[in-house]
Amino acid sequence: MEAALYTLLLLACPVGMGAMMWFMSRGSRAKPSAQDSDLRTVDELRAEQMRISSEIDRLSPREETEGGRLTGSRR
Repeated sequence: MEAALYTLLLLACPVGMGAMMWFMSRGSRAKPSAQDSDLRTVDELRAEQMRISSEIDRLSPREETEGGRLTGSRR
């Protein structure tokens, strides 16, 4: 009887950990992650980058320098 109790105590931790891992993995599959819903293609990201860059250029103050280059512009 005493040996069965020790064996049960020794197995409680690994069995409990296995059950927790199984339940946690099931829960994460049920919910879609935010990362999956926000995936965009490279072309979409480049188009957004161009749009943002042109908006920054439009809103940035521009001053001509001696070399004819505009300051405040990224180009």
